[in-house]
Amino acid sequence: MNSNTGSVKEEARERVLVTGAGRGIGRAAALEFAKKGYDVAVNCAHDEEALRSLHAQITELGCRCVMCMGDVGSAEDADRVMSAAQEGLGGIDILVNNAGISYIGLLQDMTPEEWHAVISTNLTAAYNTCRRAIPMMLKSGRGCIINVSSVWGNIGASCEVAYSASKGGLNAFTRALAKELAPSNIRVNAVACGAIDTSMNAFLEADEMQALINEIPAGRLGRPEEAAAMIRLIAQAPEYLTGQIITLDGGWQI
Repeated sequence: MNSNTGSVKEEARERVLVTGAGRGIGRAAALEFAKKGYDVAVNCAHDEEALRSLHAQITELGCRCVMCMGDVGSAEDADRVMSAAQEGLGGIDILVNNAGISYIGLLQDMTPEEWHAVISTNLTAAYNTCRRAIPMMLKSGRGCIINVSSVWGNIGASCEVAYSASKGGLNAFTRALAKELAPSNIRVNAVACGAIDTSMNAFLEADEMQALINEIPAGRLGRPEEAAAMIRLIAQAPEYLTGQIITLDGGWQI
């Protein structure tokens, strides 16, 4: 666990924690919030070098940044991450649950350990972080939780059963928690991303990638920066927006 804080500004800023911020959508989201003047806590499980690079970029933008290493799929690690974010920023106004992994293959070939890893990282992690973030938000009388989901959570994907199940569970988690927290002025929404140009899709061969792109009406993969912009827009949306699974997929799975 590492906690590093940049220079503190006198003016009050909204504070956001982004999990899985070492790469892809999470990294782009952390930078998007920093560019808009938010103080940011960033987390990832393994790539400390990538997180240190991100920390440097955010502090160069004049925002406070807290670096929190840990696997948020683990209750113990998640508690340490949330404590580091709370101590470094004084609380959390926005929580972005982005940490995620995938598994490609037949369900019958998947080991129990592989199943557990996908479910804990993609779904249990949201429970672990929300459990700690909600009291902070209740104390301030407001808050926003954004879960990064997938179109496969809406419709399912062959050879991605565990991933689809985890994201489908995350969608149900989002809707249910939104109802629970709406009276407390805490919004809960999700972004169901389509094919985004991240390392998660690096396993595809060139012909497979082209076949995928041919299925997408927009004619291309989404960019991490586009997903990040959507996450930030949801954070800034009217307070009446809650319990929604907003699809960002270039028209792919309409």
